[in-house]
Amino acid sequence: MAALPQSPTDPVAVLGEIDPREIGKTELVELLRAAAETAATGGADLSGLSPEQFARLISRASVDQLNAVLAAPALRASIIDEIFRRMSEHYQPKQAKRSHAVVNWRIGKDDDLLHYECALTDGRCQVTEGAQHEAPTVTITMTPLDFLQLTSGNTTAPKLVMARRVRLSGDIGFAVNLPELFQIPKA
Repeated sequence: MAALPQSPTDPVAVLGEIDPREIGKTELVELLRAAAETAATGGADLSGLSPEQFARLISRASVDQLNAVLAAPALRASIIDEIFRRMSEHYQPKQAKRSHAVVNWRIGKDDDLLHYECALTDGRCQVTEGAQHEAPTVTITMTPLDFLQLTSGNTTAPKLVMARRVRLSGDIGFAVNLPELFQIPKA
């Protein structure tokens, strides 16, 4: 295994270059935690990773590594917050077949749930934490691991649906085609 720098001055830069296959799950958690701590003190944060770097990091990390990262509540929230923060940047309104839709995202389990909503209106994607609309177009419920792999291009919505790893309520056809509305990075 490759050794990590003892005290990385820019953990995000290290994350952008590291191959998770060369480190253990503890080292990956430590790097992500260092990036989150640096962000909390006004330094770099996960937004310093390009979408392609993030997708590469996720695609090369083992399921054990990803589960170790997601088991830390603060890291899980930080990573998922960053994904939702970027959604508006990756929205492709020209792909939309309707001018208005609301997607209610439920990531996790009822006792440990992260809840977001994407309002796709007038060519824009506005993301809010929590539910704002009483009647969303679709509600999508999935595990943090599946969400991470979906949004980094490491799995597809049809695969998740066929494997029954995602619960959908509302307009199912819209939900299945939802990934086409976003530019999903390639690893």
